[in-house]
Parts: sequence; structure tokens; C-alpha cells
Amino acid sequence: MAKKSQTPEEKLAAALVPEEDWPYELPENWCWVRLIDGFAECLDEYRKPINAKERASRVGDVPYYGATQQVGWIDDFLTNEQLVLVGEDGAPFLDLLKNKAYIIEGKAWVNNHAHILRSLYGTSGNIFLMHYLNIFDFTDFVNGTTRLKLTQASLRQIPIPLPPKKEIHRLVAIIEKEYSKLDAAKSKVESALAATATRKAAILHAAFTGELTGTWRQENGVTDDTWKKISLKEACEKITDGTHHSPPNTDQGEYMYVTAKNIKESGIDLSNITYVSKEVHEEIYARCDVKKGDVLYIKDGATTGIATVNMMEEPFSLLSSVAVLRPRKDKLIAGYLKNYLNSSEVKAMMINNMSGNAITRLTLTKIKATNIKVCSIDEQREIVRILDTVLAREQRVTAAAEKILADIDLMKKSVLARAFRGELGTGDPSDVSAVTELREYFSRETAK
Repeated sequence: MAKKSQTPEEKLAAALVPEEDWPYELPENWCWVRLIDGFAECLDEYRKPINAKERASRVGDVPYYGATQQVGWIDDFLTNEQLVLVGEDGAPFLDLLKNKAYIIEGKAWVNNHAHILRSLYGTSGNIFLMHYLNIFDFTDFVNGTTRLKLTQASLRQIPIPLPPKKEIHRLVAIIEKEYSKLDAAKSKVESALAATATRKAAILHAAFTGELTGTWRQENGVTDDTWKKISLKEACEKITDGTHHSPPNTDQGEYMYVTAKNIKESGIDLSNITYVSKEVHEEIYARCDVKKGDVLYIKDGATTGIATVNMMEEPFSLLSSVAVLRPRKDKLIAGYLKNYLNSSEVKAMMINNMSGNAITRLTLTKIKATNIKVCSIDEQREIVRILDTVLAREQRVTAAAEKILADIDLMKKSVLARAFRGELGTGDPSDVSAVTELREYFSRETAK
């Protein structure tokens, strides 16, 4: 028996969120609707995954899209219009400052890691929908442990505020105007950050070519030929790394468990530290007895090449993604080595030395064989003294710029939060109500 088609009133009733379930109050001529059918259509039937091998043989000029962005090119298309994509999995659903949805235009091929949506309210509706999904709290609508997933059934139930059509256009116009101002400010701050990074690279280059301490050498009667190259194996009394096994860790353990995510140029970040038991720690520590003054160096992963000096007296356990370099006191100062490894030229050289198949890394053998430029211990101390002063100033500038960027992102979210509550002062009580317009839409669709 064929399924009975719904009447316009039945479609309207299914689309509307009952008033007692509204997340918050809206202006009088707005209403809350379910995302799918109430605000947008789901076009997931037009998505299709293609494995990397097949894509490699079908490279073309059509964008191939995934959960959060374009991930390649292909030779054919499945859609050819403006659409909204929101991640099904692989999107940062629980990070309110990161985007989960984006707009695509023209010919496209979408894989199965993103849902395809088309607003019932045209281009302005698509933009409105994208912004709403990027500020929406998905906590109660995604499931999974290691990889969160937004199913089509959950997507369908997401509540979205629906203003009258004219108000959608007005809201999108003011959002884009405010975003344009904020993006212009963001661009200036990013330029300042880039200049800071360039200055830092130049300062470190000067430090390890002898330029930074040229005057000091003249004043102290030190000749340029005191600079030489030695291997890290010769310069360090110990080079090792942490455990090569993944020990069980827990917030209830007795010893801190440091991994690459905790290593910053400025020191060890303990804000997201985990712990291991005494038994596990003793086994790891027997291999890698990290001491105060050791240089910790990330040797695999996205942050490979970052070095810091351990300033903690308390013993802790270390993962193999981090190497420990213990300088010989008569040859090398830890602060000098840290800054040397963090210089852009050395970092690029070390990353180029990474090897491996599934996972690329710097091996201890390659680290030990690396030659570094050194000068006398006294000149190293002078270099570290200057760098501590100059780089601290640059770090303050960087921190201030990064705070401004974070504030700009928060200001954007604030604009959206006010927009979706009807608090931007654009409302017009004389607009036809959203419920009336939605009823008329269902009537037209039923009559086709």
C-alpha cells in the first residue's frame, strides 16, 4: 500500500518545534523549526565516497569535499549549486569556536563524511544556516567515543530559529557587514604576528652565526674561530627517549606522563597532563630518567622540532615521541641548545631528516649524528642572556596578538548569538510571520 502523503498542515506540524520545547524565547513573528524539512532539505543522496587510489586516477578540476573542507580534486560532479555542508564525522563538534559547516558553490563532489543541505530560503538562507551550525552546541546530537558522529536522524531534529524571509535577508546582511570589519582587523593582527615570527627567525639566525655577539667578542678579546661544529652525540652525555609502549594513564596516577602535546618552546604545559602509576613510572624512568636542565625535543608528530628545557625538579614519565638531550656542561648550555633547535633553519633541516612509512619520525641515531654550531661556554651564556631578553619581548607581543585574535573569534560568535535571538535591532513587527510563510511553502509544494 502506498504511503499516504501529508497535508500542508501535517507537514507544518511535523516541522515546528512545540513551544514548550523551545530552547529560548524568540521575537513574536519567529518560530522554532526542525532543521530538516523545517529550514532545509537534506541531499545526502548526492554524496559518494571515492577512495584515494581511484581519485588518484581521476584527477580533474572539480572540487572533492569532506567533513570540514575541500580534500582534493576529481573529474566529475554530483552537484552544481550553492549548498551547505556540515560534517557527519571528523568535525570539531564540541569546540564552539571552530567551524563545522561551510558553503560550496558550483560543480562539486562530496564524500560521505559531510551532510549536504540546501536551505528552503535561497542564498541568504544558506548563509544563515551555515552560521547557525557553526555556533550550535552539538553536545546532545552527536555520539561516539574516538570519533563523534552526527547522524542524519540527529541532524533532522536540530532546532533552528526561523525568522520571516525579509528578516533572514536583513540578518545575513548585518552579519556579513560585521564579519567584514572583524576580518579586516584580524588580517592586520595576523600580519603583525607574521612580522613577529620573521623577527624571531632573524634574531635566532643572528645568534647562531655569531652576529648577535660580535660586539661581545671584541670587548672580551674572543676570536671568531672559537666557533666550530660538533655532533649532538659529542655535545651531550645522554640522548634517549621515553617509553615505546603506550602505558595505561589515568588522572588518579602518582606520576605525570608527558607527551608531545605538553612540550612548548616556553616550557612544559601541564594544563592537560595525564598520569601513570608508580609501577609504570619506575619502568619508564629506568630507561629515561629526565632531570632538571635536560632538553626535551619532539621527534615525531605534527609538532616535530620543538624543543624546551625541563625546569621541573619532580620526576615524570615520558613518551617516545619526545627525546631527552642532556648537554655536557663543558660543551653545551641547555638554553643554547633549546634555542638552536627551535631556529627555523635547524627545525627545517631536522624535519627533512625524518623517515618512516606509516609514521615519520626523527630517530635517535639521526639526532645523535646531527652537527650543531657551538662557541665557547662564556659566549653561549651571553647568547642565552640576550635571547632570553629579546625573545621574551617578542613572546609578549605574540601573546597579545593571539589574545586579540581569540577575542575577534569570540566577537564573531557574539554577533551570531545575538542574530539568532533577534537582538540585532533589524526586526520588523509588520513582517509576515515565519509560521505563515512556512505554511504557504508547504501548500505550494503539495500543489505541485
